[in-house]
Amino acid sequence: MHPLDRPVWSSLSTAHEALSLGDTRARRYLPDVNRFASARDDDHEALAALAALVADGEQVYQLQVPAIAVPPGLAVVKRAGGVQMVAEVAVAAGGESESDIMPLDDDDAQEMVALATLTQPGPFLARTHRMGRFVGIRIDGRLAAMAGERMRFPGWTELSGVCTHPDFRGRGLARRLSQHVAARIAARGDTAFLHAWRDNTRAIGLYEQFGFAWRSDVHVAVLARV
Repeated sequence: MHPLDRPVWSSLSTAHEALSLGDTRARRYLPDVNRFASARDDDHEALAALAALVADGEQVYQLQVPAIAVPPGLAVVKRAGGVQMVAEVAVAAGGESESDIMPLDDDDAQEMVALATLTQPGPFLARTHRMGRFVGIRIDGRLAAMAGERMRFPGWTELSGVCTHPDFRGRGLARRLSQHVAARIAARGDTAFLHAWRDNTRAIGLYEQFGFAWRSDVHVAVLARV
């Protein structure tokens, strides 16, 4: 199986092991980092280990190419379909001035969570920004848009967290930041990939403009203890 087929597991078992809980059978991100979790495969032992990582009243997200096998003791709260896209060629910088693109760190975390909560690019918690490097654009002191890196494993880094505050849409900020992050990923020798909701044709079209192409449909499920 290709590492991209189970990107959550590929990330949790390599680059993000220090940000996770679990063992060689199943892992999940620390509760303040992200809500993604994954079993190594669909073996009964691995699925049981995944279920054991989910506390009462808690929800975890699964994202993978294979159909999702629900672990015993857990139930599906929500299912959705997405697409996985990969940069077919190394993405180049956009050409515009990047003087307004600034790194984001712990001091910006509260604003990042607020922006992600408003725009819903995917789970974004107090320490999600620790998964990779994030950048943003401020306008009149406000965080207008951001983008960064999420899942990561040898040779591959995910472009994620792309969002723009409604007050600043229509200015091309998401495109500029996405291209900046993807170009930076390529510059260090990794291949960029990303995920989008299957019906988000606007976002998919944007990513296609600077070199991303569909690789596979993906299954997404939110699981909780029964």
